[in-house]
Amino acid sequence: MIRTRRKFLTRATPALLLAPGLMLFFAVIILSALRTFWISLHEWDGFAAMTWVGLANYTELWADPQFWVSLRNNVIWLIVFLLAPPAGLAIALLVNQNIRSMRLAKSLFFMPLVLSTVTVGVIYVWFYDPTFGLLALAFKALGATAPAVLSSEHYVTFAVVFAALWPQIAFCMVLFMAGLNNLDEEVIGAGRVDNARGWQMLRHVVLPQLRQVGFIAVAISMIGALRSFDIISVMTSGGPFGSSTNLAYQMYEQSLFSYRFGYGAALATVLFAIMMVFIIWYLIRLMRDEGGA
Repeated sequence: MIRTRRKFLTRATPALLLAPGLMLFFAVIILSALRTFWISLHEWDGFAAMTWVGLANYTELWADPQFWVSLRNNVIWLIVFLLAPPAGLAIALLVNQNIRSMRLAKSLFFMPLVLSTVTVGVIYVWFYDPTFGLLALAFKALGATAPAVLSSEHYVTFAVVFAALWPQIAFCMVLFMAGLNNLDEEVIGAGRVDNARGWQMLRHVVLPQLRQVGFIAVAISMIGALRSFDIISVMTSGGPFGSSTNLAYQMYEQSLFSYRFGYGAALATVLFAIMMVFIIWYLIRLMRDEGGA
């Protein structure tokens, strides 16, 4: 009897430990996603009763020029944010050297990660100021006039993305530094015995051991690019003329300012579907790598 009870507890313990997290995930993520999809099938101002409209919100999305601008900006965010992992790796390799005063360099490169996104946005608004900002001073030193990038519908999205890229590079740097500190010394020693130096050591010995870390850095950078919202709100509020809006900010704007919660929910559903593509890809790769290991 006692043995049977212990056997039952042994089998039930993992389920009991996972139950609170699974319940929270189901309530916060799954139910919220289903509720959002249900709202997207209605016309609703957030106060009165919801009116069923079926797929009308999605049909309007397809015909909305602002939706395609937002989707294009999300693609720009994705492409630019893919620079974060290689840049983070390069900085991690630099600061991982056993050189005097390198701790100060690590602190300086790490600093953007501890700043809030709002603070980063405010710093870059000052940086891009066409009259007194650092960008203006740099152009003035070259005898040129700095462009007002935050007022240009052609440059504003890139200006905001590169501002958001700064802390993302710092985050990737921390990931790669953790990976570099866990390298197999025996493999590195074997590489040195085989006269692997410099680029050969990096390519054939170091990078293969950082494959998992690099995969995580790429996946997190992609998801971060898709859900970026707060730095747009701080720097441009979606302007000028909606040219810097992405799907997350358009969803916020339509829901809270235009009181079109059904339309905003449709935008949220589309964004969730796009993010699910990357999440499923991440999980498949993760399970495949664990199965191979």
